[in-house]
Amino acid sequence: MNTYWKAGLLAGVSMGLVLGAYADDAATTEDESRSLDTIIVLGSQQTYSSAESTEAMALQQSPITSLLAQIDNLPGVLVTEGDAFGFDDWSTGVAVRGFQNSLGEQQVGITVDGIPNGGSGYGGGSKANRFIDTQNAGAIEVSQGTADIATRSNEALGGTLNFTTQNPLDERRVRVSASLGDYDAQRFYGRYDSGLLADNKTKFWVSLSTQSATDHVNQSADNQRDHFAAKLQTEQFGIDWTSYLSYDDTTENNYQRLFSPADYATDPNSDQLTAEWTGIPYIDQLYRKAWGTLRENSLFYLKGEKELFDGVTLEAGVYRHDNAGRGDWVPPYLVNVGQFGASTNPLVYYVDAGGTPLSPTDGCVSSITFPYGGAGAQYDPACYQSGAVPVQSYRHTHYQKERTGVYGDVEWQTQISDAVNNTVRGGVWYEDATRFEYRDWHKLIDARIGADYDNTAYWVQYNREFPQTTFKWYAEDVVEVADFTFRVGVKQFSNELERVDNFTPNDPTLNFKISSDSDVLFSGGAAWTPSAMPGVELFAGYAENFKAIPDGVLEVLGGTGVPDPETSKNMEAGVRYVGDRLRGSVVYFESTFENRLFPAPTESVDGIDYLESSNGGFINGGGIDSSGIEMAGEFRATDSLSLFASYTYNDATILGTGDTVLDAAAGIFVGNTVPNIPENMFVLSADYTQGNFNAGLSTKWIDDRFVNLSNTWVADSHVEADLYAGISGSALSDDLSNVDFRLTVNNLFDQNYLAGISGNGAWISAPRTVVFTVTADF
Repeated sequence: MNTYWKAGLLAGVSMGLVLGAYADDAATTEDESRSLDTIIVLGSQQTYSSAESTEAMALQQSPITSLLAQIDNLPGVLVTEGDAFGFDDWSTGVAVRGFQNSLGEQQVGITVDGIPNGGSGYGGGSKANRFIDTQNAGAIEVSQGTADIATRSNEALGGTLNFTTQNPLDERRVRVSASLGDYDAQRFYGRYDSGLLADNKTKFWVSLSTQSATDHVNQSADNQRDHFAAKLQTEQFGIDWTSYLSYDDTTENNYQRLFSPADYATDPNSDQLTAEWTGIPYIDQLYRKAWGTLRENSLFYLKGEKELFDGVTLEAGVYRHDNAGRGDWVPPYLVNVGQFGASTNPLVYYVDAGGTPLSPTDGCVSSITFPYGGAGAQYDPACYQSGAVPVQSYRHTHYQKERTGVYGDVEWQTQISDAVNNTVRGGVWYEDATRFEYRDWHKLIDARIGADYDNTAYWVQYNREFPQTTFKWYAEDVVEVADFTFRVGVKQFSNELERVDNFTPNDPTLNFKISSDSDVLFSGGAAWTPSAMPGVELFAGYAENFKAIPDGVLEVLGGTGVPDPETSKNMEAGVRYVGDRLRGSVVYFESTFENRLFPAPTESVDGIDYLESSNGGFINGGGIDSSGIEMAGEFRATDSLSLFASYTYNDATILGTGDTVLDAAAGIFVGNTVPNIPENMFVLSADYTQGNFNAGLSTKWIDDRFVNLSNTWVADSHVEADLYAGISGSALSDDLSNVDFRLTVNNLFDQNYLAGISGNGAWISAPRTVVFTVTADF
């Protein structure tokens, strides 16, 4: 029998247990020392689907690996990373149902302890791994569709990922940890927990980590990350306070997408970026160390929660986020912006010894065949006179973002009668943000030798900023009547976005404001916990979601032709079960995504347009219809062995604009499958704990995915397997009782496959990766 069908059969059996075994609770034993990890988040008769990552899912990833990888086994979720450790934000993507956060699309909301992350895009955005260290992380809450009405995000078209941080411990503790792994990976981490202080109300922790690694292709990258964080909880003036501060400084060298099946077939282990400098600019434009992402992020928030009077609770908070960084490329020419006197060459490739631009010999045919299928004569040193000197640029795109926000949530609980409870919720959120971006070009000091560049830019291509304000209000009423819960709510977004061109501040076609306001958006649902079936809950929910027009759209548009905001409608219905040994859920969902903004990438099979004055334009057209089934279940087979399975079926189809001419011009293929969305995904995992030993094996089968909108390039199905094994030092010696050892192996079977997909291209997968970690507590 085919391995994949075996996996599917086993998953089907597990799902059968979820559906039919709620009467099997008699298997409970007296030994309840090992608690069952939470898979399905129930809340209080919750009317929407959600799930949490577990401790086992965290153990399947090394501490070096990005936090995002910990949610990959949850139903409906696909995390793709081009780097073995998720170092490269450029190639990292997250898909939830038919919605995606990737290099060109941001359709899933991300929050950190409920605080909005400020967008997930490459230019000024920050995913959760920029704010939270893996060893400080708590559970990751995934709301796949309708989500909580109070969620604070401008991108939550298809649900929300809420990444939480651990609370300080009640007892004082010092923890140190070291990890070593493949690709020169190393990480060192330390954290101090104060425990409860003398007032018995205050506790905090402080942590610091540093890690580094190279790439998995030719080991030429220089990836570094330093992270500081602190969290404090206290009760003062009758208010419960929580504050958090993080600072992250990251330098990454990127991976390149492949843009044709032929490139992948030629060498599935290479992304075609190079490790050695050749002195030929056309080839050296793919020098990995010059493909860089540099980012600094700091986040601070302060929350307070207080019961104002019986049944009425208020929570309010304030936050500040600063982001600054740069994106690097090395175009194979200089742009002639007047530095060559009377020369009329718009782009300069070679000069003579005196610095005068040269033209290639008439009729010369280039012998360069790499990259992008070969070069024209202007790029080939063999097509110039003897002594010709290559010239080249180092292009910097500078990003900065500043966000300040406040929010308030109030909840009023009342008991109308013995059989009826009512909860009214409401709140507001306001954020003031500005994203700054400018691009400058630097001349390489000597393109024959290396990528060192003149710190003084020879050209500033553009300089822009995008002030933006966001205001959201919401209100919701929840009524509990006997076994039933009914929920109805409304929310609305109001956004003001401005484009400021610092070169021509008085030009109204380049300096303008737009409003991006939603209608009043409805959400609602119902849940039923039948008393005749203990542990069973049936639920259904519906929500209308909205995404404000992102500032990236205004990079390439003038004062007219601004597209409509993106919107979505999400419906889901399902059943949950929670027993002593078994818990699980089955959910059916339908989503409609309208006014989708199609990203227009700045890379293609023909090369890179380095002169493009944006990160890629956007085309407002069509949408997506997505429907499917999600199943998840965990069975506690024994007190030591836990089994988890999930299955996702998703039919995600591209919708057109209704104008066949426009669809064809925009590259919209009506009826095709959405790229990067597999129709089927299976997860099977087992986790074992006995005394001083623990181990786990997780496997995920991902169905075929399409790479491009035309559906002519298929990323074949593949299996991802992760293994971990850990042992307490007390098994070796009483002197090591405070030490733990853990081995983590990702991509256990060393599979080659296409990982991340975005913009009609794909990144290759990382090979088998092994990391060993030692952790000690004092």
